[in-house]
Amino acid sequence: MDEKQINELFLMFSIVAILIAIVLVTLFIVFQKRKNKLLLQQKEAEKHYEKEINSSKIEIREEAFRNISWELHDNIGQLITLAKLQIQNDDDKQLVDKTLTKALTELRVLSKLANPEALKAISFVDALEQEINRFNRLNYLKANIKIEGKVNVLDSKVETVLFRILQEFFSNTIKHAKATELSLTLNYTNNQLQICISDNGIGFNSEKTDNRGIGLSNIDKRAQLIGAKSEITSLLNEGTKLTITYFYNS
Repeated sequence: MDEKQINELFLMFSIVAILIAIVLVTLFIVFQKRKNKLLLQQKEAEKHYEKEINSSKIEIREEAFRNISWELHDNIGQLITLAKLQIQNDDDKQLVDKTLTKALTELRVLSKLANPEALKAISFVDALEQEINRFNRLNYLKANIKIEGKVNVLDSKVETVLFRILQEFFSNTIKHAKATELSLTLNYTNNQLQICISDNGIGFNSEKTDNRGIGLSNIDKRAQLIGAKSEITSLLNEGTKLTITYFYNS
């Protein structure tokens, strides 16, 4: 091999080396851009998650205070008015005492709900049981709750979102469904929590998405936020059922 061939071969290898270097640098730049983009998307997703969690907490608190307002007006106000009438009519003292005692009991329940520290300390299951008991106590409808399996305490943010989802369903049932019965079941297994809640209200055609209000539409979005699956089924005059499945490792 003469000197000219050696020089040509060296030039060819140099060109190939330069091309390989250019390709490697280009791939590295593309990789870094994609990495930075993914990190940015991850940060944005985390910000959105935290924003939704905070929004859910605020909405839960607002709903609690709305409930307190309604109970003060509709329940305790009526009890105090009744006691006043009983006193004016010289009714039996024991009857007056019973009415006032009931009003005081209701006030104690409300004072716990209004206490921010009490709201933070209460467990997910206890909070749901209090909601169900409130529906029965105020005769909104006949409600029941059933816990199956060993309760698995989830991340507080996940429980906040789940509670807000159920609160949306409760609100829809009370305000719009004209239901007389509501049933809630929490089934804890080794790998998932399945929540089933249903009412016997007027229902709607769940296959038509435009039939869903904002509240029911928010249920799907919030379930996706925590990696849960949600399914709403309903038929006219046959009530509405919501099933939420949350996998512990999601």
